[in-house]
Amino acid sequence: MDTTVTVSDVTTVAPETVAIEFAAPEGFEAHPGQFVKLTATVEDESYARFYTLSSPDVRDDFEITVEVDPDESGPFSEYLADLTAGDEIGMSGPFGSDYYEGESRVVVLAGGPGIGPAVGIGERALDDGGEVAIVYQADTPAHEERLSALADRGATVTITADAISDAVDDALTNTDTEQLFVYGFEPFVSAAADAIAAAGGDPDASKVENFG
Repeated sequence: MDTTVTVSDVTTVAPETVAIEFAAPEGFEAHPGQFVKLTATVEDESYARFYTLSSPDVRDDFEITVEVDPDESGPFSEYLADLTAGDEIGMSGPFGSDYYEGESRVVVLAGGPGIGPAVGIGERALDDGGEVAIVYQADTPAHEERLSALADRGATVTITADAISDAVDDALTNTDTEQLFVYGFEPFVSAAADAIAAAGGDPDASKVENFG
């Protein structure tokens, strides 16, 4: 689908992170773990970037989470962070084949902005009656309210700024009904694969989105 979507809400979920909610266009369907491409012209330059959904489902709205690092993020991330309700932006998608498909137990390993899809998948899996474990590596955590709500509902949530090996070992059961998801930039994805292997799991069986 190629269309224009309208911003319905923007919420700060960490000092340098916002969650942007869009009105879902007619016929738009997506699963937690899939992503969309947003396009816009900023300062006479065209941009197109991919963002994974952070909402548990798509009904009237859907959400993405955007991290804005003053030292690393470019003009497009800053442009997204400055959006307000009623603004419009180009969108295409959804894309991605590694998404939540009703697995009875999900373990989500999230680094930095990977927390967006982590909370979306976690909420959806609990809504479906499944089990959830989230291991989140971040210096400044985002979506803390949603993570706390997930823990209150029975999910196992571990937040750390350090290595994730011990947390991954605790989270994995290595049963046939367990599905691993990994979201983050290349260094985190690589470290997650090592931690999964060390815990007796199969990194190649994970559903992975590498942010580059």
